Amino acid sequence: MKMKIIILAVILTLFGSQGWSQLHFEKAEYSQRRENLMDKIPDGIAIFRGSSLQNGYLQYYQFNDLIYLSGLEIPDIVLVIDGVDRSSTLFFTISEDEAKGEGIPVEVVNNPGKFNGIENKFPMEDLSSWLESRLEKVNVVYTPFTSGEFPGDVSREKTRSVKKSMTDNEWDGRLIRELQFAEKLKERFPDVEVKDCFNEISDLRKIKSKAEIEVLKEAGRIGVAAHKEFIKATAVNVREIDLANLFEYTCRKEGAQGLAYNTIIMSGENMPYGHYHRYNRTLLDGDFVVLDAGPDYKYYDVDFSTSFPANGKFSPKQKELYELAEEIRKVCIKSYKPGITLGDVGQEVKKYLVENGYDPDERRFQGFIRYGGYNHSVGMAVHDGMGSWNGPDEVLRPGFVFACDINMNYRDLNICIRLEDTVVITDDGCIVFSDGLPRSVEEIEELMNQNINNNK
Repeated sequence: MKMKIIILAVILTLFGSQGWSQLHFEKAEYSQRRENLMDKIPDGIAIFRGSSLQNGYLQYYQFNDLIYLSGLEIPDIVLVIDGVDRSSTLFFTISEDEAKGEGIPVEVVNNPGKFNGIENKFPMEDLSSWLESRLEKVNVVYTPFTSGEFPGDVSREKTRSVKKSMTDNEWDGRLIRELQFAEKLKERFPDVEVKDCFNEISDLRKIKSKAEIEVLKEAGRIGVAAHKEFIKATAVNVREIDLANLFEYTCRKEGAQGLAYNTIIMSGENMPYGHYHRYNRTLLDGDFVVLDAGPDYKYYDVDFSTSFPANGKFSPKQKELYELAEEIRKVCIKSYKPGITLGDVGQEVKKYLVENGYDPDERRFQGFIRYGGYNHSVGMAVHDGMGSWNGPDEVLRPGFVFACDINMNYRDLNICIRLEDTVVITDDGCIVFSDGLPRSVEEIEELMNQNINNNK
């Protein structure tokens, strides 16, 4: 098995990127998204700037907001959504040869509106004159004040990080690209009010359409397959780096374009660190392992966590703590439905704990009771649609996708139980995108023993 993992890791390095994708949704889907944004900006226009080619050696990815609103993987586009006259306009300049060289479908470049319903297209050279003309009649411009978000990024968290290391650094002081653009707009058009539209677009992305949910279902299938391969391959004396490579290989083999975030593997002395991804250990007998990982599929992410013993057999204490976490997880998922709050779900958790002889005031239970298992929204980013959130008072609505994260870290025992699912609220309950993962002690041990039996 170890040799098999090494071979797969080598294949992964040769696998390469999946190349450019076509638009993933129907034209009406993109049109509806832009119309929804227009409803939020009836007094102005919104400007979104796309990403640039990094260099000749890196795969190109578009910013998530541009993919969400246009579906276009074309470098350096500018999308203007007009909430006053309710139309959309694209600006970009790229030759057919340049498009072919990057693997961009020429028919999309020549007539993007055929695929995404955008009414107008002009060369980039016309942007300045177009804005000068339009802003004679409209005096409000919306644009994001947060960093452009690639697959694997989280815009608001990325912005905080860059602000700390660059903007607030006494030896640097530069603004992020998006804030530089906002300042340029204010300088060029002093009579225009420039507003941040992060919350508006974030709130739209928070609630998923039926088409988005279908993409997330496939992302879930890929994530389940990769978690199961990882679990099957886990054994004493196996290196974490080989397991991490196996997870990514499986995701890509199954159709993912990459990972939703760096694969997190916690074991041994690294168990307390919730986002550990150095892969610098070889698993030992007695280790307990947390795998927190998911694929990025068509720019959509899922976030799953599984927990299991490296040797394939739960100790009595591991089993006791694991089954408690699994029962809390079941209570949350059973309770999720539209019209109730996360706090309501938390009260169901509290009820379960009391009925089964636990003290609900214990610190380890407080987060589950307060937030009903909720950790964060999920979608095009692993922390998606986080512009507005009402904490325990958040009312669950159909299309709301989020992580149910039962995370219990016992540092004194070197055991962390993390059971994380990505769920979507439906009209009468919820769908669990991680359905199919082994969750019971018996299911996990049976899956891990397949590896042991196959290597006898």
